[in-house]
Amino acid sequence: MRYFFEKYAFDTDRCELHRGADAVPLAPQVFDLLDYLIRNRERVVSKDDLIDAIWNGRIVSDAALTTRLNVTRTAIGDSGEEQRLIKTLPRKGFRFVGAVLEAQGPAGPATAGQSGPRARTPGLLSLTRCGHYPSGTPAKRMPSVTRSRPARYVRLSLHAVAMSR
Repeated sequence: MRYFFEKYAFDTDRCELHRGADAVPLAPQVFDLLDYLIRNRERVVSKDDLIDAIWNGRIVSDAALTTRLNVTRTAIGDSGEEQRLIKTLPRKGFRFVGAVLEAQGPAGPATAGQSGPRARTPGLLSLTRCGHYPSGTPAKRMPSVTRSRPARYVRLSLHAVAMSR
């Protein structure tokens, strides 16, 4: 699913956020947080809802949640003072309040903010950590590779770099 808001394109199938033609890097929990808020934008999402969805019910401090929320806001050009896209409702929770257009199906060669023909260079291989599979079901941890560092699912993406002529 692709969501378009302001100058951003958020593609949950490809685990990508783009501002115009530029990719915006997101940590997995930040990606999941933005995904959850956008998918549930018709309602106020409580802290407990976010902890269950993003941290799978683990005990998380308010500071950790606030930090992830601030990073999410920064990634989409919002702030806690402005609250243009993510609104905080005191003692209630959070809500994505930006106008969103939805699109299904594979993303085309142009992303939000791109128009006109573009020359393509050979693809670059990048590894992107993604919290969800395209079906929307949460990813589960793979068995540990070592006792100290568990392996995580990694999505392999081939990106073409757009260069204007």
